[in-house]
Amino acid sequence: MLDAAVACFARKGYYGTTTGEIAERAEISQPYVYRLFASKEALFAGAILHVSELISDALTGAEAGAEAGAEAGAEAGADEAGPHRQPEAVMRAIRSAYSTLIEDRDVMRFLMQASCAADEPLVAEALCTCYARQVELVSELLNHDDAAVRHWFGAGMLENVTLILGLADVDEPWARTLSGQRSRSDSGSFAHRESP
Repeated sequence: MLDAAVACFARKGYYGTTTGEIAERAEISQPYVYRLFASKEALFAGAILHVSELISDALTGAEAGAEAGAEAGAEAGADEAGPHRQPEAVMRAIRSAYSTLIEDRDVMRFLMQASCAADEPLVAEALCTCYARQVELVSELLNHDDAAVRHWFGAGMLENVTLILGLADVDEPWARTLSGQRSRSDSGSFAHRESP
């Protein structure tokens, strides 16, 4: 049901979505929605926490893959990596995982809609919990480097905007600046993309 809520709220936001629409998408009755969640606000907050877990799972899985790659390199004769993670490899891995996650436009749009509904107390509380979890996780993954954590969040928010506006397909100087694309005349296509 939370996936249905994310999909519905992503399209019409907190204020424009009804619990009836969510129930219909989830193929359950509206009274059952209220049996699980006391209010639409509680349901929206639950959806935020659900998306927070999706993000955490994606980042943790990517980080595990980056560490496995570093260990394989060490076993193949590379220098000892030591107890700290390789920040560049981890950053690349978690950026890739986040990019893959937000290709599901429902997740990305929902995150944007959640910020727009932050005036609602339960929503604001859930958003703070979500950000606190993500900051803690990303900080741990990036060896508690506060500047790297701020860069991670700034680049992620820019990536959200770039994706939602379809800037990869806009051949204008401002769009290329934000999306990291070369102009069509420079590369013949939009095949190249710079990482933020």
